Amino acid sequence: MKGVLILDDEEEIRELLEYNLTKHGFKCYLASDGKEGLEVLAQEKDNINLVLLDVMMPIMDGIEVCEIIRKNPNYDSILICFLTARNEDYSQVAGLDAGADDYIAKPLKPKVLISRINALLRRNNGRFRAEKSGKSDLIVDRNKYEILLKGESIHLPRKEFELLALLASKPGDVFDRESILSSVWGVDIVVGDRTIDVHIRKLREKIGAHYIQTVKGVGYKYIDEKTD
Repeated sequence: MKGVLILDDEEEIRELLEYNLTKHGFKCYLASDGKEGLEVLAQEKDNINLVLLDVMMPIMDGIEVCEIIRKNPNYDSILICFLTARNEDYSQVAGLDAGADDYIAKPLKPKVLISRINALLRRNNGRFRAEKSGKSDLIVDRNKYEILLKGESIHLPRKEFELLALLASKPGDVFDRESILSSVWGVDIVVGDRTIDVHIRKLREKIGAHYIQTVKGVGYKYIDEKTD
């Protein structure tokens, strides 16, 4: 049984989500604000596979909660999906920027909700693994789920890791946007146009811009060269 932490300050939304998820075989954990949600997650981390997270909440908003979760290596296997108002572009981009795996627009449609959650969980269960990639200063070890930059370990949120691992699997080859979305997010998940751009920007901030090159109008490629 998959566990879902529902983190929303609106009781009606929590009840709607709990009802539909329970009906489809999920175990639900509820919290009404960010602080409470983090406490529940700490207690039940071995039982929670996914966090459904509202953006606007009292005490601690959803963006801050997401950032805290993504900085904790103990939560690497946990998916995060934001609940955002329809056409609320800022919240969607901010959520992805903070490390979310996906977002679902309100008002919630139960069938769409269950479909998106199942797609996320399927993608998480089937994510690719391989040997080490990289012969220079940056090593991507998919078996250990580890990034080493000049010998120092770097912690990356799941999607950033999978994106980097994909590009590093074939240094010098260009991956178009469609291939990246299919490989990292899966064909069942619909994400915004800026999803890849947000994750590429975050990767460049953490590992250095020179490792990932933009091929204008096509996509991105990984440059595996030793730096000074």
